[in-house]
Amino acid sequence: MPSSSELPAPERVMVFDLDDTLYLERDYVVSGLTAAGDWARARLGLDRLGPLMRERFEAGARQRIFDDSLAALGQTATPALVARLLAVYRQHRPRIALATDATRYLDRRDAGTAVAIVTDGFLDAQRRKLRALDLFRRGVRQAVCTDRWGRAAWKPSRRAFDHLEAAFGLSGASFTYVADNPSKDFVAPRQLGWHTVRIVRAGGLHAEVRAASAGDEADRIIESLDSLD
Repeated sequence: MPSSSELPAPERVMVFDLDDTLYLERDYVVSGLTAAGDWARARLGLDRLGPLMRERFEAGARQRIFDDSLAALGQTATPALVARLLAVYRQHRPRIALATDATRYLDRRDAGTAVAIVTDGFLDAQRRKLRALDLFRRGVRQAVCTDRWGRAAWKPSRRAFDHLEAAFGLSGASFTYVADNPSKDFVAPRQLGWHTVRIVRAGGLHAEVRAASAGDEADRIIESLDSLD
């Protein structure tokens, strides 16, 4: 496969967020909790921890899932144990798949459109997601995990977006950013004059999030990537 520098210059670049944009993030959470539960069953004999953590997540819990689930089973949630479970969660091989509309978009895009990714999250975990989704074999030319530069570079920082403009030699309206979270995703690309599209997926973890101001919301809101031109 040729490197990005060997490929023809694109006319435009479609840049996607990853979680809840190209696949459902809840699938990753369930995959990670299952992996952590499997470890706890094998190492600690806690057969119920995995199912209990998944039940708590499906019931709406988003914090202290490890701590509270351990406590419910009479197990002390020591910092070392919670840290180990978290490491298993972040370092597991994700069982996730592209949303069907994401697959359709990548298969049908025209030759003049390059595809790139900008995603927040812990570096190792995000790289594992990219590999699990096989995105480079599907034609993605650049994937920027903002954590490569540290937490300060996570959105709404402009660093990843400036990086892509330099990498592709394009700017402004040549780019479109598609993402799901208006609390952070669209601030930087709007500053740079990019087109912005928010996807609101059924089951998305940020589907109910509202932008802090009208200036933080995307130009368009869609429910499927089939609606992209």
